[in-house]
Amino acid sequence: MRALLQRVLEASVTVERDVIGRIGKGWLVLLGVGNDDDEGLAAALAEKCALLRCFEDAQGKTNLSAEDTGAEFLVVSQFTLYADTSRGRRPGFSGAAPPGIASQLVDSFAEHLRRRGFRVETGLFGAHMQVSLVNDGPFTIWLDTSAS
Repeated sequence: MRALLQRVLEASVTVERDVIGRIGKGWLVLLGVGNDDDEGLAAALAEKCALLRCFEDAQGKTNLSAEDTGAEFLVVSQFTLYADTSRGRRPGFSGAAPPGIASQLVDSFAEHLRRRGFRVETGLFGAHMQVSLVNDGPFTIWLDTSAS
């Protein structure tokens, strides 16, 4: 799985002019699912996102996790994180999991966060979405389970 986390003051996702998810301070997670990903990776990645110490403490140091601060999550499926640009000018996406598998694992990732007590909003899998955010920092983290 691949996740691009952006620490945000607020973020939202819109489909056909309707806001379907909105959060305050927390993480916008653009989440890609690969062909070899499974439930165990979804759980492990959710835990890593919950416990990454990327939020400031009273001294302005990034010593606090999302769990420590009560951060919120907006999870948006993003198969394009598996773009292969090694040949030509048109990206290939054969590394991304098929929609049926990807959808289940995106839902599982979000559910693992909910079980930890987080408020979690999501995009609409397979829809054309508009994502808005106010990046806090800016602070952006790339996570790839195949590289960890």
